Amino acid sequence: MDDTPVRGLSLNDAVKRMRGKPGSKVILTIARKSEAKPIVVSLTRAVIKTKSVKIKLLEPDYGYVRITQFREHTTDNLADGIATLYKENKKPLKGMILDLRDDPGGLLNGAVGVATAFLPPNALVVYTEGRTADAKMRLTANVQNYGRPGAADPLAHLLTDAHKVPLVVLVNGGSASASEIVAGALQDHKRAVLVGTQTFGKGSVQSILPLGNAGGIKLTTARYFTPNGRSIQAKGIVPDVTVEDATVTSAEQALRIREADLENHLSNPNGDDKNSKPAVKPGVPSKVVLKRQNRTTNVQRRRMTPAKITRASRIRRTTISWRKV
Repeated sequence: MDDTPVRGLSLNDAVKRMRGKPGSKVILTIARKSEAKPIVVSLTRAVIKTKSVKIKLLEPDYGYVRITQFREHTTDNLADGIATLYKENKKPLKGMILDLRDDPGGLLNGAVGVATAFLPPNALVVYTEGRTADAKMRLTANVQNYGRPGAADPLAHLLTDAHKVPLVVLVNGGSASASEIVAGALQDHKRAVLVGTQTFGKGSVQSILPLGNAGGIKLTTARYFTPNGRSIQAKGIVPDVTVEDATVTSAEQALRIREADLENHLSNPNGDDKNSKPAVKPGVPSKVVLKRQNRTTNVQRRRMTPAKITRASRIRRTTISWRKV
């Protein structure tokens, strides 16, 4: 058993030491400021399978869908989840909440599939602009842009009512890349009302060029744009209704770095990153003051039921590649 301390190692190196054959044991010694002595725990290694889509019927007629990351089967899981919500409710839903908070992204075709579940057929979801012809793409709500090779269309049996159910999308500074593509598409098509805080701003396309000896080089080759031509890069998506957390601790601030705060980040071609306010730097304590917005305070919004959130937002009912983003 390897008892080498992990202090000073990178996260990836530490994870490599903890990984092993399923069924084998690993003993971790953990130090915490709140504990006087180190904590020793024994874990059994296993293959962990997690679902990227979680659903819940919050109350009669109102469903909640949480997407933690965009993976290979996210579109399939979303379709199954929506069907389950309708089955549990035993009648059409009156409103739905799509939670993309702290979703770091994932597969591009997963993002297109999720957007397709709520958009009319062939609606533009996202497009890219780059220097070369192969860096320019237009991805629409079509199975060719989100389906898996050789697999059936996961949205073929999706209830048509899902395309018009009133929708609220929750986002924050941890919503990045693929989740920003979904949020931007639904916002541009006026399909949903976005609630939360400005997203991370990861809107660049990376392409990997294979080299010899199993190596490669990653190049930034294009930028992502929403259907209305807004660049996501270093700007992110600004919600329709801004709702901040009541308080922000210094630890949380350290995790709220946005793309525009990173050194040598790719600029926004529209110049929007110059006008955006950067996230609070780590180690600078502050409190977020609640502001009255749209005649409803933030505290009141937290106490609202999903039905009231939907009504307050005045929702208007209107009807690939395997690149990782």
